[in-house]
Amino acid sequence: MTVTKQTAENLQQQMQTLIEDGALIRRALDHGGAYLSGTFDRQVAPTKEAVTDLDRFREALPEHSGDAFDIVDQLHAIGSPGTMAQIGGRFFGLVNGGTVPAGLAARILADTWDQNAVLHAISPTNAVLEEVCQAWLCDLLGLPEKTVAGFVSGTSMAIVCGLAAARWRLCERAGYDINSGGLAGAPKLRIVTSRHAHSTVLKAVVLLGFGTDCIEWVDVDTQGRLLTTALPELDQNTILILQAGNVNSGSFDPLRKACEQAKSAGAWVHIDGAFGLWAAACQRLRHLTDGIELADSWSVDGHKTLNTPYDSGISLCADAEAMVKALQNSGAYIMYSEHRDGMLYTPEMSRRARAVDLWATLKYLGRSGVDQMVGSFHDRATQFGQELKTAGFEVVADIVFNQVMIRVGDDAATKSFVRRVQASGEAWVGSSMWFGEPVIRISVCSWATTQHDVSRTVKAFCDARAAS
Repeated sequence: MTVTKQTAENLQQQMQTLIEDGALIRRALDHGGAYLSGTFDRQVAPTKEAVTDLDRFREALPEHSGDAFDIVDQLHAIGSPGTMAQIGGRFFGLVNGGTVPAGLAARILADTWDQNAVLHAISPTNAVLEEVCQAWLCDLLGLPEKTVAGFVSGTSMAIVCGLAAARWRLCERAGYDINSGGLAGAPKLRIVTSRHAHSTVLKAVVLLGFGTDCIEWVDVDTQGRLLTTALPELDQNTILILQAGNVNSGSFDPLRKACEQAKSAGAWVHIDGAFGLWAAACQRLRHLTDGIELADSWSVDGHKTLNTPYDSGISLCADAEAMVKALQNSGAYIMYSEHRDGMLYTPEMSRRARAVDLWATLKYLGRSGVDQMVGSFHDRATQFGQELKTAGFEVVADIVFNQVMIRVGDDAATKSFVRRVQASGEAWVGSSMWFGEPVIRISVCSWATTQHDVSRTVKAFCDARAAS
């Protein structure tokens, strides 16, 4: 269809009015407020009817522009009931955090700014907030002051950044320029990690061209912690990947001992701490992360344990040169400055201003608030363990942080149990495998989870078991 100049001008005027008037945004905010006000009491998973109703979105692309208010109303009427109540207190799937209200509000404001966080020249506000967050994170987590941060979509990409920096530095030490020579002539690098490494580590290894066949797997103990006694002899061509928070048990590798072995051999150490690195910000849990400052790079999510809105991943690297060289980009039109230019520390150029809601979350909570919130996850996980044992469930591993696992039977029994819990609407959990055996996995990762939520969920577990 050919759009005439007049039609284009009319559409432009219509959209300008919608922006300047503000009524459309207020309508969306009203819908959002209504959604949030019922989040804590509603059924966690959407009903079957709500999911079926989503088919109303399936239609041919409209030929002409529509009514913006009707579109927002439709999105709320059909879309809101079809969502998972992840920011409530009874969602325990994956390791999804809740949302600190100040961070959510900042995200909404930042979305109206619609900033591209590529350069200081393009978004000075975001650039300054990135710099502030970088300093705060190093202070809060006890990382070297020289550490630089890249604000990415999540730990999946943060691991890629860390391993890319490692690849660049190890090749540079060997006298090889990986950026110009590529993989074909590169020195052979080794990847050493635990048999319980997260799948995102494998994804990063594949994306960077190492290939999973190059991984040297290290055995773990009964809690899923890497055994330093099983480490192969490390050298200057080695990237050792450690874990701060096993995704099933929540256990932490012996970070200090492993880092010391690696550093004495000239190896690079990356710590995957998607949710567990935040234990460093909690006084009574800090011992779990002892030695993290000895690593070279780290990956962590804000949207997990810190409870920022999605998507908020952070890549941290003590070797700024390696990170910048590995993620380099150039172009005649790119306006680098004497200030922080965020694209130097991320694979993307165009990206949202993630530092805004991260900054707001950290500023709202402060050091003591982060400490208390992280500690509360451990408290609720411990409560889960105690009440589940009392109810006759088998708790599989030690509860060291925020993860709880129980066993309910074979694969078929586990899947059936999970479906019954989910269908109840009382809580949402998922299943996993632990040393080849099926388990139910509970991740406590939301500030909204109360003692009552835990007890209510345990009762839902008992009801699901009784219904088998």
